[in-house]
Amino acid sequence: MNRFRTSRTRAAVLLAAMATVGGMALATPAQAEETPTSRELLDKCDNGTDSCVFHPEGAPTDTAGESHQVGDTAYNCTQDLQRSSIAWADTTGETNSLGVSLSAEYGFSEVFKVSVQTSYGHTWESSHTETDTTNVDVRPGEVGWVTRAPQMQRVKGTYELHFPDRFYGHYIWYVPFDATGPKPDAPGTKAQHTRAMTEQEKAEHCG
Repeated sequence: MNRFRTSRTRAAVLLAAMATVGGMALATPAQAEETPTSRELLDKCDNGTDSCVFHPEGAPTDTAGESHQVGDTAYNCTQDLQRSSIAWADTTGETNSLGVSLSAEYGFSEVFKVSVQTSYGHTWESSHTETDTTNVDVRPGEVGWVTRAPQMQRVKGTYELHFPDRFYGHYIWYVPFDATGPKPDAPGTKAQHTRAMTEQEKAEHCG
């Protein structure tokens, strides 16, 4: 009976050892299948690649940015209609699928800008500032303000990177990419607004 138990114990130890060896053997292929992040790949664009090309997909898509207040708020505490001239400056930036600014000096940034210029005949703006003065007619006991919604454009496509040596097991990598930025030479949509002042606003601004 003891011999039987001993045989079973030895068999269990042997199976455990085989499973451990098997696990180690499977770990190597899993490590070989690791892939780089999109940022890691694009950081290699013109910085370790034979070529790095951005292929735009279709024409840019026009879209309106989020409407938001610009400039100060005008409070009319008089008994007469007041025309307030609200001076403002508003800067619109970009967003992209990588979460970095294309205004920085990255190889893929320059490739992207050149591709946009070549494909669409205009430059890519990472940031645009618009300034203006807008008149708002504010009635007695009301508050007035100005909002602006910037005109935006979205460009999407794919980076194609060729490496002289295998990079994570491959000579060629493709990275999907899209970016939204201010549309060149397109002023935002402005609007004037008024409403009645709250009691708190009257106490703060008309007291």
